[in-house]
Amino acid sequence: MREIISRHASRFIFRTVGEKNLMTTRENRRRERRERGPKKIGQLPPGLAGGRYKPLAEADAQRIHQAALTVLEQTGIEVVESECRQILAGAGAKIDVARNRVFFPKGMVEAALKTVNREVVFYSKDGQTDLHLSGQRVHLGTGGAAVLVLDLETGRARESRLRDIYDIGRLVETLDNIHFYIRPVVARDMSNDDIDINTFYAALTATHKHVMGGCYFPSKVAEIKKLAVLFAGGEEQFAARPFLSFNLGVIVSPLRFAAETVETLTVAVRAGIPVALVSAPLSGATAPASLVGTLVQTIAEELAGLTYIQLLRPGHPTLMGGMPLVTDLRSGSMLGGCAELALMNAASAQMSHFYGLPIYNSCGITDSKIPDIQAGFEKGLTTAVTALAGANYNHHAAGMLESLLAVAYEQYVIDDDICGQVMRLVRGLEVTEESLSVAVIHEVANGEGHYLGQPQTLELMNTEYHYPHTADRSTRADWEAAGSRDMRERARRQARQTLQTFFPEIVPEEVDRQVRDEFNILLPREIMQPGGYI
Repeated sequence: MREIISRHASRFIFRTVGEKNLMTTRENRRRERRERGPKKIGQLPPGLAGGRYKPLAEADAQRIHQAALTVLEQTGIEVVESECRQILAGAGAKIDVARNRVFFPKGMVEAALKTVNREVVFYSKDGQTDLHLSGQRVHLGTGGAAVLVLDLETGRARESRLRDIYDIGRLVETLDNIHFYIRPVVARDMSNDDIDINTFYAALTATHKHVMGGCYFPSKVAEIKKLAVLFAGGEEQFAARPFLSFNLGVIVSPLRFAAETVETLTVAVRAGIPVALVSAPLSGATAPASLVGTLVQTIAEELAGLTYIQLLRPGHPTLMGGMPLVTDLRSGSMLGGCAELALMNAASAQMSHFYGLPIYNSCGITDSKIPDIQAGFEKGLTTAVTALAGANYNHHAAGMLESLLAVAYEQYVIDDDICGQVMRLVRGLEVTEESLSVAVIHEVANGEGHYLGQPQTLELMNTEYHYPHTADRSTRADWEAAGSRDMRERARRQARQTLQTFFPEIVPEEVDRQVRDEFNILLPREIMQPGGYI
């Protein structure tokens, strides 16, 4: 009888005191977030160390490395006549001119691996969210080049546009568990001549977090750097803390350098802009159906790119970019939200640890068209696995839908919750004399019989536990009283509230005027101020 009363007493205490306080605390945190924007550091900071999950044995990693070297030496990379091919030939690569193939001697690749930068830092504009990408430090962020957006008001898919890059960036600025901002959509309302500079302008004026994007044309690299220099306040300031980078699809699988993208890479490296090498072979389509074979090809493609960069500028800040994708062999379409993708990207992360290099990895992809149950389980699966594997720079972790074809504003809010839970997994458990809690257990077992009022409980409430901002943990009665909204609708409301009220002042007005005088900036200034979101 006493035990039954004790259990009921604990529930009563929790319901009347604990739950009420928790709900009040959550609402206060939400209100503070809306008023001030993002907090700068918390219990789950960027860069927590992963690496607990290892799909490969140590001997397996060595075998994959040797197989990749063999592929580079015997099969080679297709490289058309270009400055790139001349540089590779000058360094000792063998050239088959008739077939445009370049063969990389093992010694050439191994020499390049000795000069690769293993301590890459991707800087933020304000120094508050710098990304230290060495070791097994984990960071989660946006990604993609989607062409569709689920409209926040209608819920229907429409073409992406420049304003989406700015608005999504503002939303990401307020989401603590999204650590960096990769241009998520293609501005379909832009001409080719304007798209690169306007894409980076929209992203850089929306968030302090590190910004990454593509660059379609080599001639635009100088423009983008000039924009960054203006924002940084000078050439030296940007060189010391480059807060933007390029992700470049240098490799067209299988085993071919993309001529114009390699030219862009060459210009970017010489300009001192950090880069991520993108190799994304599709198993069974542009890579072997064997998942291990796809991994071998991915590593070979990445090592070829890394070798070329070392010949251009040894030690240039570079992310190895192994992000193998999966084909549904029943239909030939790409799959994003599957165990095989999670497994291979985790293995890619383990291979990057084998080399001691930071990696540009992929997770958080779903094949669902809307933020639904399928999206939740696919995103949770792939994000947790790659993060626990210790992948450093995990893009696509937020916002993506429809196998990378679409994004949704509310999905960024939902994914921030998923990323928070994943980072709590990455943080793991710390075993200390205090956390073992022997004295606390003894005191409670011989006293009140519950821990709710213990000083340790109050002390650890906001550090040991991570609380979601959009997932619902209330009772059914409270949930119904609040409108019976599902997670998607709650996330939509949060996204609307942020976009209507939060306009970060990233760039001083006088600098913005200078930029607009210099470039053909097409994002209207009036939509970047309070009252500008309609």
